[in-house]
Formats: sequence, structure tokens, C-alpha cells
Amino acid sequence: MIEATPDAPPVSLVIPVCGLDNFAEQTLRSAFELDYPDYEVVFCAARADDPVIPLVNELIAAYPARAARLLVGDERISVNPKLNNLVKGWREAAHEWIAMPDSNVLMPRDYLQRLHAARHDDTGLVCSPPVGCAPANFWAELECAFLNTSQTRWQYFADSFGMGFAQGKTMMWKRSDLESAGGIRALGQEVAEDAASTKIVRAAGLRVRLVEPPVRQPLGLRTAAEVWRRQSRWARLRRASFPVFYAPEILSGGVPALIAVTFVAIQCDVPVLATAVGFLTSWYGAEMALVWMVGWPLSRLTLPCALLRDMMLPVLWFNAMTGNGFEWRGNDMSAVEREAPAS
Repeated sequence: MIEATPDAPPVSLVIPVCGLDNFAEQTLRSAFELDYPDYEVVFCAARADDPVIPLVNELIAAYPARAARLLVGDERISVNPKLNNLVKGWREAAHEWIAMPDSNVLMPRDYLQRLHAARHDDTGLVCSPPVGCAPANFWAELECAFLNTSQTRWQYFADSFGMGFAQGKTMMWKRSDLESAGGIRALGQEVAEDAASTKIVRAAGLRVRLVEPPVRQPLGLRTAAEVWRRQSRWARLRRASFPVFYAPEILSGGVPALIAVTFVAIQCDVPVLATAVGFLTSWYGAEMALVWMVGWPLSRLTLPCALLRDMMLPVLWFNAMTGNGFEWRGNDMSAVEREAPAS
């Protein structure tokens, strides 16, 4: 727990809401229970009939001492519906520091202290990838395998070399930094606002830094189709925004490494089965050890889900290389589309 100092700068939490996610009450409530001296909560909904609005209003009423309000409206500045929803919150935010967590983030009580602690003189943006927690079925465990020991692990590896990538799950800007790059509308230069954020920060000669430890996202129940659609969408967006970095993703995971080890074993005339078993034990044993050490969800399904994930990764890579379309919260979109639809 990082203690907040009395002179900690005030922060505006701008939270886009859309629909009732699993654990919505817990994640939205966490925004009101932060141990931080001065912050406001600004919820943004695109439609007045969104089913999450009664819950938001209930929470605002339950915490009268916390400065909080709900803004409703949809300003089409980009093809990204989340960004269109956030514009009004950015404009109405009262403070210089603006944190934008997704509505399904479970914020720890020292959430804002962690964001500030990650900042250095060369920092243009503080972010966090999501760590999946509270999986309630096999497919949610599979999503944990994608989120935690694949995507989050690679994100922090890149960050350790000064190559951090923004992640839209949580982003904290200093308002003046983004305004100098064209304001929040500049995030519409890419289909994904986090990809645009990464490029804006790097163009300014600054770094994207990641929070330690990463924020958690409770998952609950998932379906196979939901996991596939989400991973396919993210893969296509990565390929469209960062093609040079996306290309070698085909080599990530255990499958390409196992093929290489097996080939070497054949060429060197050593026992193939024993070599493969030894490699798999070392590779996935290290992954399970990482999960245990950092306290991420670990169960009898963790290992088989890691194996299934690695078998899916090459399929997802080819899927991303051969298509652009995806669906996000009921919106048909394209990874290469740049212009906002006509109002």
C-alpha cells in the first residue's frame, strides 16, 4: 500500500461506461473508495438508456462526499466508440491530471498513488495492462492465460527496455502533455486510442511507463466465442498499428520453440520424445512458477489453458494478417479505418 501525501496533486477519474459487465458493481464502486486526498469521478455514457446508468446513479448517491457526476452523450470524433464517449469527460474534467480506467478495472485503494509512482521526468503517459482474475469457468481461465502470462509478460518485458506500449485499460495523462499534441481528438488518429497514445508520446521524445503491479480485471464467466473475438480484435489492431512489432509475434509461445527444439533433436540424433518432454516441462514450469510468485490465478486449469493458448497463437496471427474487420460492443469496425463516420 502506497500512502498518499497531503500535497498529492488532484486527479480526475474519467471512466467510460457501456453495458453491465461482470462484477460491474464491484469495479465501479472501487472508484469511490480510493485512499487519495483529492479526486473526482466523471462517468461517461454514450446513451441515456444504457443499462449501467441506474447502477452509476446509485453509487453516486451512496457516496455523497465524493465529487462525482455522470455525463451522457456521444460526440463522433473518430471511429472509436470508446473515444467518442470519453471526449466530454476529458473536456469537463476539473484537474490537470486525468486518469482514464476502463469500467471493468478493479482499482486498489492506492490506485492513484501507483500511477503517480510510475512517473519519471521522461514519462509522457502512465498505463497498465490488465491482469485477469476471478475466472469462473474454463474459457475465463483461457483468457487469464492470454492476459497474464502472455500479453502482460511481454508488455513488461518491452517496458524494461524503455519500449513501453500504452494500454487502454488504464491511462493517466497530464492534460497539458496531450493538449500540446492536439488534445484528446489526436487519439483518433488510430482506430485504437492506446496505439495513438503510444505514437504521440514517442513522437514527443517521452516514454510510456507501466504501473507496478498491473491492475486487475475480474472476469467471471466467459464463452469461447468471446475470448476468440477479443483476441482476434486485439491482434488485428496490433498488426494495423505496429506491423513491425507484430510480425515476430508468430514466434511467441511454446509451439514455435517446441518445433525448433524437436528439429535440433532430430538433427543431433538425440531422443526426440525425451527432449520434447524436457523442453515442455522447463518452458511451462517457468510460466507456472511466475504465476505462483506474483499471485495471479493458479488452478488445475492454468497449465492446459497455457497449452491451448499457445496452440491458438499462430492461428490468431494468421487470422490477423488476412483480415481487418472486427466487432466491438455491437459496432462493426475495421482495423485500418481512420475517418469518423458522418454524423
